[in-house]
Amino acid sequence: MALQIIRNDIINVEADAIVNTANPAVAVGPGVDEAIYTAAGRDILLEARRAIGPMKPGDVAATPAFDLRAKHIIHAIGPAWRGGGYGERETVAKCYRGALALALELGCESIAFPLMATGTYGFPKDEALKIAVREISGFLIDNEMEVMLVVYDKESFEVSGKLFSDIKTFIEEDEVRDLFRRKETRAPAEDLSGPVLEDAVPETAYTECEMSGQVLYDTAPKMNAAESSLEERLRHMDRTFQEHLFWLIDHRGMTDPEVYKKANIDRKHFSKIRSDINYSPSKKTALALAIALELNMDETIDLLGRAGLALSPSIRFDKIISYCIEHGNYDIYEINNVLFKYDQPLLGA
Repeated sequence: MALQIIRNDIINVEADAIVNTANPAVAVGPGVDEAIYTAAGRDILLEARRAIGPMKPGDVAATPAFDLRAKHIIHAIGPAWRGGGYGERETVAKCYRGALALALELGCESIAFPLMATGTYGFPKDEALKIAVREISGFLIDNEMEVMLVVYDKESFEVSGKLFSDIKTFIEEDEVRDLFRRKETRAPAEDLSGPVLEDAVPETAYTECEMSGQVLYDTAPKMNAAESSLEERLRHMDRTFQEHLFWLIDHRGMTDPEVYKKANIDRKHFSKIRSDINYSPSKKTALALAIALELNMDETIDLLGRAGLALSPSIRFDKIISYCIEHGNYDIYEINNVLFKYDQPLLGA
């Protein structure tokens, strides 16, 4: 299905499987491990864990979830961070791959992960995030499952790298420019109520606006009565959002699964889009599809316009998406990481 990043306590998440970064010994560890045992029922879960026995870093195994809002707890043994020279990254990746494979074997349709090994084990959060997104997105290319990456609080979610730093600089500089523009507009307004000079009027039709005596010019070519009628305009309506979307997909030689997986949209939602010629998307869905199709800015604006949507220079969400499109970054998971950091809605799911 799709990858979601959510801010919550993992013991409160409803999913078929909940992943726990577990203690390798048959014992309750601190942090998330202890919280899961407490919420599930400490004694009964410990008894089930005892039946599995000791585990090694990278191993995964499942027990019932008991009192949690889940069917299964998948216990994954993460590595203690020792500087990165002891295979820690591969061990964390193995935990994600093993947990996803086990969830598939158990028939799970949804699974919730913490940012594994970043608590007591001390794994760097930015590296853990990259590994999580890489392994989960790779799994979703060939499999259908709702995957949730659960982050306890904003402070525990770190994003590093060139994209985030560039967007941060871009937003901060843009907001400073906006501040100066607003200050400039506070200057005393000129009296615009005087006569309009004849030679200043272009040779086009114009209409007068009573506000402040301003004159607004309509530079569009005149239409005769028949051409400007409502019936005539309706007869020449262009493609709908849905029609244009699937024209773009065909034009780019892509398949439906390629598009909805790259857009981080589940198959059922995409089927709904395909079956409804008058489908009206949310902005985040429309932009997710634009990212999946790797549309340039003009193409994106055109696609949004067919759904009655637009990008605004005064909305932070829109600024982030515009920056990514203008700089050719179409990695939806990387974009969503930045959106999450800025408390913005995520694309797709």
